[in-house]
Amino acid sequence: MSSSAPIVIIGAGMAGLACACYLHRAGRRVLVLEASDAVGGRVRTDITPEGFRLDRGFQVLLTKYPEVQRLIDYGALNLKAFRSGAVIRLADGRETTVQNPLQKPSAAFTSLLSPIGTLEDKLRILSLTYHVGQYTSGQLISRNSTNTQDTLTFLREYGWSEQIINNFFRPFFGGVYLDRGLTTAANFFEFVFQQFAQGDAVIPALGIQQIPEQLAQRLPAGSIRLNSPVDAINGNTVRLWTDETIEAAAVVVAVDGEAAKKLLPPSHEAPATTWRHTTCTYFAAPHSPARHDKLLRLNAAPNSLAHNVSFSSDVSPDYAPAGQTLVSVSTQGEHGLPEEALTARLLQELTEWFGSDVSQWRHLRTYAIPHALPVYEAGQPARQTLKVADHLYRCGDYTSYPSLNAAIATGREVAEMLLVG
Repeated sequence: MSSSAPIVIIGAGMAGLACACYLHRAGRRVLVLEASDAVGGRVRTDITPEGFRLDRGFQVLLTKYPEVQRLIDYGALNLKAFRSGAVIRLADGRETTVQNPLQKPSAAFTSLLSPIGTLEDKLRILSLTYHVGQYTSGQLISRNSTNTQDTLTFLREYGWSEQIINNFFRPFFGGVYLDRGLTTAANFFEFVFQQFAQGDAVIPALGIQQIPEQLAQRLPAGSIRLNSPVDAINGNTVRLWTDETIEAAAVVVAVDGEAAKKLLPPSHEAPATTWRHTTCTYFAAPHSPARHDKLLRLNAAPNSLAHNVSFSSDVSPDYAPAGQTLVSVSTQGEHGLPEEALTARLLQELTEWFGSDVSQWRHLRTYAIPHALPVYEAGQPARQTLKVADHLYRCGDYTSYPSLNAAIATGREVAEMLLVG
């Protein structure tokens, strides 16, 4: 093997790009092989002929993610922030607005009067905000990570009523990790709660894919090869589906858990990854019923298909052509409906929610995403082993917890292992 052989990174998602950027910054030669036609992995944006920017699934960036803060240039992304809070549609059809009193003190009184829960429930939210503020995000995600408590059990033991669990925690946090049953590990809930309490939820002005593209632009020309699926790894040799072989100083498998299982040696393959499913349906509307308030809409009604609604172009006007509004509707889990039937059901629900103007909404595109987020169950360790064998590593959020922060963190950690090795 030549001493000038690159470190080959398989996958140009956030983990792979983060790993490549840290290695390049340290002067190491890298080659990133990506099977698809663009960088980003699950963090992708499509642009329609009309000029709508459609993220592949509703996604936001949380500005307090520590790994994101250390790697991403926020100013270059021209970030646009959602207002802190949400408009919640209750099971009886009423709407209530909940805002974060820590970020908007004038909203404290109206939040206390909101019918999402009791006064004691809302005081417990302030109590938990104080509690998570005593820890770093890393401490929250790692402490009690092997304990078997899930989010729902944690909420009940903390003392919250079923009223606020059903009206707030299920639609909001169930939407964050695509799990309205709240079976996700409680330590991850505390971590996510801290992120929302202390930071903003934002999107890049030109779409979520601007984040991985920023990292890709930091790498030397020719160091990313698109449309280059890998067939197998044999020691330090990577073989592409075209039968081309590449000699590597080391190999980093930075694809999702399913793809990693096919590439890693049988004796070291990753544990089976289970996934959360989501469907994102986009509509074009002639105007915004949200009056540009930049608040996410959450649906607490059980058995609904429209779980949350975002008027993305209210937050970033570049998401839609002039004079139009982009509407993003998320449905979590398996629904078993073909696209046409799902669209019809959603329009019916949205008409009940937003009124007769919905008849003017035009369906743009539907994204069914079966591998949206890896499941993070109670009792799951906060980190799986990243070094698989000599000269063979893996990274990605499936090895840790489901978030952009974890993807970047595991990429950085693998880079650090390679630099000291």
